[in-house]
Amino acid sequence: MSKQTSLILFKPDAVENKNVGSVLARFEAEGFDIRGIKMMQLDDAILTEHYAHVADKPFFPSIAAFMSQSPVIALALSGDNVIDRVRDLLGPTNSKEAAAGTIRGDFGTDMMINVCHASDGEDTAAAELKRFFKDGELF
Repeated sequence: MSKQTSLILFKPDAVENKNVGSVLARFEAEGFDIRGIKMMQLDDAILTEHYAHVADKPFFPSIAAFMSQSPVIALALSGDNVIDRVRDLLGPTNSKEAAAGTIRGDFGTDMMINVCHASDGEDTAAAELKRFFKDGELF
């Protein structure tokens, strides 16, 4: 097993629906360690950078509008194989396809309103953690 750190973003739906505590409890029950956590309002610059892979797509404005409609919570989680394990806990990106018992199956609605973003690999996690956490904010 390899010790990793991953970025999780609690999306506006998780914050607005008061699901952050329930989801965070699931992560902690898996034995993951919190290395950093903060609430922040996402602006156009960070959204364009974070979603650079789709920033030129016609649906990007709706993603940006959704992700900036309320603050999000950025979470750095650490643990053995945390990246794959968190993604398994979340279930498929499309909440409509997520099984009951997964986070998205229990709390999500669809492809965008799906509770959390989670890093999909070690390189992505490293870049995302630098994007959302400044030096000295991870412990």
